[in-house]
Amino acid sequence: MINQTNKYSACTSFLAGRLATADGSTLIGRNEDSRAAWPKHFVVHPHREFSEPQTFKSTDNGFTLNLSKVAAKYTATPEWTDKFGLFEEDGINEYGVAMSATESAYTNNQALGADPLVENGIGEEAMVTVTLPYIKTAREGITYLGNIVERYGTSETNGILFSDQTEVWYMETAAGHQWVAQRIPDDAYAVVANQLSIQEIDFDDQDNFMTVSGLKDFVNQNHLNPHRNGFNFREIFGTNDLSDEIYNTPRVWYGQKLLNPSIDQQPQSQSLPFIRRAEKLIQVDDAEQILNSHFQGTPFDPIGVGSKHEQTLYRPISLAKTQESHILQLRPNLPPEIAGIHWLAMGVAAQSLYIPFYAGIKDTPVSYKKGSETYQVDSAYWIYKQTGILVDAHYLEFGPLLEDVQDKINQQLIQNLHISDKMALTLDGKALENYLTSQSNQNAAIGLQAMQKLTAQLITKMTDMSPLNYKQDMNL
Repeated sequence: MINQTNKYSACTSFLAGRLATADGSTLIGRNEDSRAAWPKHFVVHPHREFSEPQTFKSTDNGFTLNLSKVAAKYTATPEWTDKFGLFEEDGINEYGVAMSATESAYTNNQALGADPLVENGIGEEAMVTVTLPYIKTAREGITYLGNIVERYGTSETNGILFSDQTEVWYMETAAGHQWVAQRIPDDAYAVVANQLSIQEIDFDDQDNFMTVSGLKDFVNQNHLNPHRNGFNFREIFGTNDLSDEIYNTPRVWYGQKLLNPSIDQQPQSQSLPFIRRAEKLIQVDDAEQILNSHFQGTPFDPIGVGSKHEQTLYRPISLAKTQESHILQLRPNLPPEIAGIHWLAMGVAAQSLYIPFYAGIKDTPVSYKKGSETYQVDSAYWIYKQTGILVDAHYLEFGPLLEDVQDKINQQLIQNLHISDKMALTLDGKALENYLTSQSNQNAAIGLQAMQKLTAQLITKMTDMSPLNYKQDMNL
């Protein structure tokens, strides 16, 4: 969640097609990174119908858009304050469409000179709010948002994730009005880290590529293509500098390393492919492992065994500035209310728990709608954040305790889903909505109680770790 001038606050994204996953789900997920103490809330917006078209106006940059009279129900994770914009970031709507926005990226100076960013154009903070309630498929989401970018311009360079039960798409905006989108092949995945990532565009393959109208003409007229042949969007519009090599590409390298361990690649490689096919079928746990990772098993782990230089060389995927991490799972052969699972980890993913919330819930727990800039004891964000801070102080000793809790609770939550899925299939209407809400709230309570119990344990242990302790020599 950044703008073009703030190059060192960013996110990491993951996408996987339905044939790449073990159960046929589509998966999109992302870490939302901004500040170390900046809470997120989790809400459900109900289905709304108005007698007159509505108008959205951004409190961030004044972007204004007329909206439809009908807005679908959807989940979202807005900021604790709307002073700087909503930043709803991620959610699943009542039609079974998931959206995550955005993966911040950067356009090179040549392209920006030809088509500058639009100061009051659409930006990250508005994208989910003005798009997700108004689309019924992932492909429709691309067209809908693309038309907005084309007409009103964008204030940032961004990547946007869309999915439904059959398709997964990654969309990128560049310069002021340019955009492309590529369907992730059903049997493939992608890891994205703050770079324009889409490579060769096949303009004749409309099933798998979509673009702004006139894109080729724009590039040709402004002499932006560095190659005589082909149309590599990343190389035409993207950047390629030292910050990419140490800040961005190592995260893509590590995500691909986890799913394709037999492929030899280097962390600073500028030729890592956008699309990969994993060596095994992907589970939600694999997506979690990528999003909560910090180069474990390599010298580059900040809490590992590498040298000080190695430990601080690359920016990890999971870090202290993560506000929340989400995985939006759309499972096959189920109605949208049950098929969609909004996995949400408040705070730092490596120190949190991914809690499964059904897309069909009518509300979220009270603690998930609380929390401001200052620590608050009954805020879900701050409860998870507090545990992480205590672990930070003595990571080698407390890290294993946290991992034990994460493993135990993850198993329990997966078991709960199996049980609640069976019951949910026997219900419909309000009964189904109430049941999905109660089961999701129960899962949230299990996670919070586990973290609070661990926090009490850690505080108790820390009482004997004071520098004011004194151990008497028994020979005196």
